[in-house]
Amino acid sequence: MIEDIKQDAEERMSKAIDALGNNFNKIRTGRAHPSLLDGITVSYYGSETPLSQAANVSVLDARTLSISAWDKSLVPEIEKAIMKSDLGLNPSTTGELIRIPMPMLTEETRKGFIKTARGEAEQARVSIRNVRRDAISDVKALLKEKEISEDDERRAGDEIQKITDKYIAEVDKALTKKEADLMEI
Repeated sequence: MIEDIKQDAEERMSKAIDALGNNFNKIRTGRAHPSLLDGITVSYYGSETPLSQAANVSVLDARTLSISAWDKSLVPEIEKAIMKSDLGLNPSTTGELIRIPMPMLTEETRKGFIKTARGEAEQARVSIRNVRRDAISDVKALLKEKEISEDDERRAGDEIQKITDKYIAEVDKALTKKEADLMEI
């Protein structure tokens, strides 16, 4: 029973780390990376389709992305979707190929992105702590029903705290890496 609670907590904490990674991918650095466009969807035959399923996104050079649509009639739709996104990117089309130059980040923009990254990291920490709280309350419920002893409850609480500390450290490590990426010139 306690093992199931710990395993469930660990899985949920792992999902919080994955979500943080996805959120960090949306915060752009000065370098071009196809994952920047992961959140963009395009209207394709009446349904919203992720850009990666409607076109090939690749890196031309360190500061330029290129998009080649599978269906050439989608090029204007893709351009509109990129401009509407909150990424602040300006695509330029040359026939069938869409090029997206990455603008240089100003010091002010970098600080804004770092602030956003710190907010995302704090959200992940809160999520992990909520999982810890749920797991500990489940263990306490087992104690209340006399299914485990107080020693087992205390031991399980300590183990859950160790798991929590491990995932909080992962969040801090990811944030440090993202801040370093953002401060690179």
